[in-house]
Amino acid sequence: MLSEDTAQSGLLHALVLDGHGGARQIAYTDLAALELSEAESLWLHWDRSQPAAQSWLRTRSGLSAFACDVLLEENTRPRSLALPGDELLLFLRGVNLNPDAEPEDMVSLRVFAGARRVITLRLRPLRSTEAVIQQLEAGVGPKTSSEILLGLADALTDRVDDLVAVLTEKLDAEEDRIETDERYTPPQDKMLTLRRQAASLRRFLLPQREIYGQLTRNRLPWFVEDDTDYWNELSNRLIRYLEELELVRERANLVLEAEERRMRERMNRTMYLLGIITGFFLPMSFLTGLLGINVGGIPGSENPYGFALACAMIAAVAGFQWWVFRRLKWV
Repeated sequence: MLSEDTAQSGLLHALVLDGHGGARQIAYTDLAALELSEAESLWLHWDRSQPAAQSWLRTRSGLSAFACDVLLEENTRPRSLALPGDELLLFLRGVNLNPDAEPEDMVSLRVFAGARRVITLRLRPLRSTEAVIQQLEAGVGPKTSSEILLGLADALTDRVDDLVAVLTEKLDAEEDRIETDERYTPPQDKMLTLRRQAASLRRFLLPQREIYGQLTRNRLPWFVEDDTDYWNELSNRLIRYLEELELVRERANLVLEAEERRMRERMNRTMYLLGIITGFFLPMSFLTGLLGINVGGIPGSENPYGFALACAMIAAVAGFQWWVFRRLKWV
């Protein structure tokens, strides 16, 4: 539970890592006099919308004005930026699991990381940070600054895995229903939503995968020895998710194209039948119209068998048309 001073400052969590997988919470007022032991590291998690948090970052964090400006930018994309002194800025994105939010509208997480200090900033709640904090409370969390980065990146990637699985299951269900029910018409808005979600996720995950690849290749001095292996694994996982998202887009496009083709075929078949019916009845309509005009001299008007003869002639014309249509393979 946050104290009133801590909440007003915009400080969401202040954790001192003990170097053994656990951490202790400290208050905002303890930051000024805090001294870390050799094994300890500090993680500060802020709400960047709070003026007090922005003020602390600019005046008391020790970061350069350039680093503060970049961390407080309104709009960012996933990227990494090396700072002097082997320090690092990371801009990551996580799945938006907040109420009434679109999951593909990904939440930004801004990170400053040094050898023994990590500062994270967010605007909207992010469950990935809560997952890492729960690990620390259980005593099985990160031990160093570099492991905090890995823990956050791993939690962010896990949420992506869950969302990709949901999109794939929805698409599988639509395809299965199309195959089993010939009369089923997949809702176009649902297919377009799946395609849009896949495209939106891919937009942020592609540069994020490049970040993980850079951290694999460019190992910082304060990284733990096997950190590059974990960054490489995270990069490979994101590559797989990107491939699955691309496949979701392609499959959604195929479903939409197949439905559009089926609608065109149905329309063409309907227009064809209407054309055949119109062509079939056009000569007979001409004959009945010719015989039905109200002028003198209509053939057979005085003949008691005139109506029967007219019907026989129309039937003969219909039979001849049927024979012609069959020879032309129109019916």
